[in-house]
Amino acid sequence: MQEPLLSIAIMKGIEIEFELHGNFASPELKCTCNGKFNARLENNEIVLIGKAGTKKSSEPVVFSPEDFDTESFLLKGVTIGIDFHWEQRENQRFLGSLKFLIEEDKIVAVNVIPIEHYLTSVISSEMSANSSAELLKAHSIISRSWVLAQIEKGKELNKSEVKYKSRVSTENELIKWYDREDHTLYDVCADDHCQRYQGITKLHAHSAQQSVADTRGLVLKYNDRICDTRFSKSCGGISELFENVWEPAAHEYMESISDYKFEHDGYNTDFRNERNAEKWIKGNPPAFCNTKDMRVLSQVLLEYDQKTIDYYRWKVEYTQQQISELINTKLKIDFGEIIDLVPVERGPSSRLIKMKIVGTKKTLTIGKELEIRRALSTSHLYSSAFIVEKSDYKNDVPQKFTLFGAGWGHGVGLCQIG
Repeated sequence: MQEPLLSIAIMKGIEIEFELHGNFASPELKCTCNGKFNARLENNEIVLIGKAGTKKSSEPVVFSPEDFDTESFLLKGVTIGIDFHWEQRENQRFLGSLKFLIEEDKIVAVNVIPIEHYLTSVISSEMSANSSAELLKAHSIISRSWVLAQIEKGKELNKSEVKYKSRVSTENELIKWYDREDHTLYDVCADDHCQRYQGITKLHAHSAQQSVADTRGLVLKYNDRICDTRFSKSCGGISELFENVWEPAAHEYMESISDYKFEHDGYNTDFRNERNAEKWIKGNPPAFCNTKDMRVLSQVLLEYDQKTIDYYRWKVEYTQQQISELINTKLKIDFGEIIDLVPVERGPSSRLIKMKIVGTKKTLTIGKELEIRRALSTSHLYSSAFIVEKSDYKNDVPQKFTLFGAGWGHGVGLCQIG
């Protein structure tokens, strides 16, 4: 079978600076190009400015290397960790073709590359390329399965006569989830919304290439379909169900499991009872992902991720002014002062699936987990597995909110640290 080509959106903007290191052919521009360029969007046209002058195109523009192995391109100022607490910008280098297209009044820089080359970068971007061989091989299979499952899912959605919905909104409830369906002009994006892909920038060890090569073409399948495999940094002790985070479609192969070799003595994990959830989240139950051993963490976490040390159990504090401004801004709804954050439904990992926001002007139940995390942080909360304690009341309105939480990420599938 032929190795699939993937199209990955790396960055988007009104203006993108890039460099072509080597000779790149562009059929649309009828030229062989190299050197430094500036891509702009003007009057719904892609305008490319380089040493040879200015060229314009109303159609997507592709630059293909004459030699795949020796030629590369550089994109400047790529934002990674978009909207997360580790967001930063860096220059990134890529193999393969560079494609520019227009999406929602912005130019999108897309990398077109064979899947196995893509995976070598993914597992070096999601974790250290110096990780143990078995972890790298396992992640190669999971990442390969995920991206191929997304391509198959995209084909099915395109054929379907029913429009896919990822938002359910009523007067009293807003339920929204974020997934691959947001992308229609390319296969996947390059950030945490899909899976991290940072080109050849992070390739510093031969072990990443070797692990992908050792598992070449291998995927996980269930009932003759490629599994929609997921992963997160730390489940917090118990993994979550797919349908509680994304679309309401249960996957039997993605069951919730304990991230430990024994049962959790002293804890009742029926989190429909809030007392059980409070004891679990404020406790310190043993788990494989409950570690501060840097020999382990340095394998899983890249340098900027290692700044996050309180991922297993964490605490966030807000004043009334902070939390009301945050929620009102993020949800674009005037709740007035926030009176309460009420857990409505939890999953088996203790993550909130639905939460009711009670304000002096408005009451609304929101979900799913990422929508909750976004509403309660300038970036994202580590996870939606948290309890809320209110204090310092003034005229029956709490002036302080303390969130105690567990885990880092959505918690579905592979727990990377675990």
